[in-house]
Amino acid sequence: MDKLLKILGTYISSRCHLASNHVSFKTLSKVQLIGVKCLLRQSLPVLNNNLARSLCVTAGELLQNKSFAPYFESSDKNNSRGKPPPSSKFSLALLGLGLISTCSAAYDSDKRLVTAAKKGNDAEVLKLIKEGHDVNKRHPLGWTALQAAAINGKFRTVKVLLDAGADPNLGDEFSNVYRTAMERGMRAAEVVTIREEEFCDRLDYMATFRNFSALHYAVLADDVDTVSVLLQGGANPLQQNDHTKLPISYSNRENRRLVNLLESHMKTYEKKQKELEARERRKFPLEQRLKQHIVGQENGIVTVAAAIRRKENGWADEDHPLVFLFLGSSGIGKTELAKQLASYMHKNKQESFIRLDMSEYQEKHEVSKLIGSPPGYVGHDEGGQLTKRLKQCPSAVVLFDEVDKAHPDVLTVLLQLFDEGRLTDGKGKTIECKNAIFIMTSNLASDEIANHALHLREEAKMRSKQLKEESKPNEMTETVTISRQFKERVVQPILKRHFRRDEFLGRINEIVYFLPFSETELSELVQKELQRWSKIAKEKHNIELEWDHSVEAILTDGYEVNYGARSIKYEVERRVISQLALAHERGSIAPGSTVQILVVWPKSENERPVIRLRVKAKGRKDFVDIDEKELSVSKIDDEAGNGFVL
Repeated sequence: MDKLLKILGTYISSRCHLASNHVSFKTLSKVQLIGVKCLLRQSLPVLNNNLARSLCVTAGELLQNKSFAPYFESSDKNNSRGKPPPSSKFSLALLGLGLISTCSAAYDSDKRLVTAAKKGNDAEVLKLIKEGHDVNKRHPLGWTALQAAAINGKFRTVKVLLDAGADPNLGDEFSNVYRTAMERGMRAAEVVTIREEEFCDRLDYMATFRNFSALHYAVLADDVDTVSVLLQGGANPLQQNDHTKLPISYSNRENRRLVNLLESHMKTYEKKQKELEARERRKFPLEQRLKQHIVGQENGIVTVAAAIRRKENGWADEDHPLVFLFLGSSGIGKTELAKQLASYMHKNKQESFIRLDMSEYQEKHEVSKLIGSPPGYVGHDEGGQLTKRLKQCPSAVVLFDEVDKAHPDVLTVLLQLFDEGRLTDGKGKTIECKNAIFIMTSNLASDEIANHALHLREEAKMRSKQLKEESKPNEMTETVTISRQFKERVVQPILKRHFRRDEFLGRINEIVYFLPFSETELSELVQKELQRWSKIAKEKHNIELEWDHSVEAILTDGYEVNYGARSIKYEVERRVISQLALAHERGSIAPGSTVQILVVWPKSENERPVIRLRVKAKGRKDFVDIDEKELSVSKIDDEAGNGFVL
């Protein structure tokens, strides 16, 4: 019985998330509530207060049901000492047993496959799979059946699970005993017992196992047969756990057969991965990927993609990391390009993108925030913001935002990082990061670059007009390129005056110039912003949005060179979304409606075009104007489901 109650406690803590703040206890009598709690605390000693309260909520909901009232009425109406009423003890006991039975059955169903896999009971595993059990379903504390079989050396069971579709690369969600106990609201002793009885009793309960794959566990168990089966089944020998360690890191070096097997498959797997990535790059070049997310900046995308291509194909200096400096006004895609580059290089892993706001490093002493404090100083054990994250992902894309605001001593640290590809933290440990990509952004020379680009666009527009008149449309283009003469005579002197160190600028592989948006690019920005709001309107309010090209043309007037795409975003919010929010608040648009965004052209040339809304209620055929000054709405009883009318 004790074991059953422990299992029940674990199951409820991990699966039964009955939040107490969602249930009102006010409708329960004090005697009833205390009676249920007393029963639970007496019957289930392993439960903590939260778990007892969860069961109490369920019991309380039953107590409120009038059909159960005769069974819970107290014969001792003067009982006010907080003890269970005598006449209700038996009924409460039955209720408690019912709850235990229900939760226990659900828990047993959850763990049957994991238990069978741990024991190597292949017949039971096959039977459960045929019954429809999910081979990737996790134990309530986080591990899978495949991981349980792998750590216990049941290689035949591992083969059965892999053949049934088990994912060999899933990571364990169990961290360590104390963290798991805290996360699940359990006692550490309970977690230890369950981990030993239902997974493996040979592991250090103090260690962290989060994101251990089945292969990690098989190597840890020093089981060559299981490792071989997993590798043949598609296990990734290069997969890292939360400590960024590969499976081979846990191998017994004296077991040469195991080590050789892993090393051989690591080379083969890496080669196959490179071939697949190369095929994918040829099929879908990086330039096209970046253009899906970034509007304009053709020259910047081409420059960055070319440098990345050299690195990926082995035509780059392996002793130094790639370093970029992005120059241009705010809001034109510098940060977004860095994010998309990290997403491409590391398949959307969060830890692969490190962003540091360099305005936080304007003082000399703030160097310690970057690399960590030296011994004897406050914060020595915490580590630096950069070094700590580079340890987790040495090949990350690191963005130093607004680098021109950093203190010169911070730039000295960055120079060492760019020059040697390694960094020494406050504890004296060296982090190798030659495979990292470092991107600095700056607004230095942004006004000069913007004015020069606008001048070039005017020249390009005049040339396009001339070519159109000469019937040469194929030679027309909006793309402009910053000349080398402008870079050397205008931009370089500004950078030298600010950074005052030629060796720092000399370590930058590429300076990328971000230019103001052209008219075509502005229309694309407006279109993307309207599409984003259209999606929100549909998902959150079940409202369809429609508009035409004239709306896009009017909204581009809100563009400010100094604020870039943000100015377009704010213009759409001011002139369109504000009206939608007001109409929605006053009930002029209801779920199922279609809203048309249109331009009302002024009669006088001195007046500005106005954006207005029209709505077609659900079931209606015609659109009706919405007057934002005289919004009124009446709800009618319409059997046809026409909803709201103006």
